Amino acid sequence: MDSIQKVRSLSIWIFIVPFLAINACLIIITNFHDLFPNREDVLVGFIFPYFDGGASISRTARVFPTYLIFKPAMFLTAYLLIRYWLYNKAIVQNIYGDHKYIKKFLFFGIGSAVCLILHSVFLGIKFDHNLYKLFRRVIMLVFIIFEITAQAYLVATLYSFREKLFKFINKKILNTKIILVSVLIVVAIISIPIISLPGDDFFSFNLKSFKHALEWDYFIGVILFYLLTFFMWKKN
Repeated sequence: MDSIQKVRSLSIWIFIVPFLAINACLIIITNFHDLFPNREDVLVGFIFPYFDGGASISRTARVFPTYLIFKPAMFLTAYLLIRYWLYNKAIVQNIYGDHKYIKKFLFFGIGSAVCLILHSVFLGIKFDHNLYKLFRRVIMLVFIIFEITAQAYLVATLYSFREKLFKFINKKILNTKIILVSVLIVVAIISIPIISLPGDDFFSFNLKSFKHALEWDYFIGVILFYLLTFFMWKKN
């Protein structure tokens, strides 16, 4: 089925492009300081934000020249996401027919791509107004909610007619995707009240660092869904 091969191809790039982009921004801003016209934009010292939360993703990607990498990469990722969800719709319709969740995962999937575009457009634009700052936070929050919701609806859809899919997929990977999405949902529910706490100190560790580390690790969890997609669908 042509749609399956296209989903496999798209999914691996949806993982690779943002993964390379954010880590390239991190490497550049921590090691190539001469590229930055504003010295206050650089990050000094060894930083591994996945563990120590030394910086947020936006902190590494919103300044010149790192946004020249990040923004095009996110625009490309959003375009690939839209195609990904459209091809998944075609797969479900070809194998199962009109499923009750098709419109839902399509709506939330494409909606998440639109939010990613908006977030990328406004990233790095300095406008000191509380409503603007709130708008950026809301867009990022909506992106996460839409993305996880789309992933949940898609795995629920595939699992509902899994018997018809066994010749097309690796069922162990499908189960792994279900576990991954479940973990992402639980982590999101638990983390929302924590990251909403005022101040920086939370028990014995720095709350800001915790938020940053959670952001990086959660991002990897979200795009890992697409890497698993590549391995789930059989090549032939």
